[in-house]
Amino acid sequence: MDDSWVLKEMGRGKVELKRIENPTNRQVTFSKRRNGLLKKAFELSILCDAEVALLIFSSSGKVYQFASHDMDRTVAKYRREVGLPDSSNPQFRTREFWRSEIDELKRSINTSEARLKHLSGEDILALGMRDLKQLERQLKIGVERVRSRKISSTNSYI
Repeated sequence: MDDSWVLKEMGRGKVELKRIENPTNRQVTFSKRRNGLLKKAFELSILCDAEVALLIFSSSGKVYQFASHDMDRTVAKYRREVGLPDSSNPQFRTREFWRSEIDELKRSINTSEARLKHLSGEDILALGMRDLKQLERQLKIGVERVRSRKISSTNSYI
């Protein structure tokens, strides 16, 4: 069954669960439902003595949160429960930093190796016209540098 047209019973009638196309209506609905969700999270924490942490990111990237206890502590507890490393641990942060550095260096090496292959005439079939013209310019500049160096070397021996 296609979930985009399922009708749900709400307080005032049936609502079709699919993305609201009108930006104004979507923002109003987001705001109202966000506030309702935050209220329910608060009520759950009080009524049931539950540890609740709720994060909401809007489509524009703005964050809304509720935590019945310390958010960082609750998130750390969650990470332990599901077997994820503790991100507040300095070793984890250092390891993540170096992992991202390694990934960036690998990308840089791959890019450099590809450019070197292109400069030597390899793997150029996949290049578009723009890339080929840029490669041609780079090669022309390189040839001119070699000729210039060759001429200056020849003149220094005379």
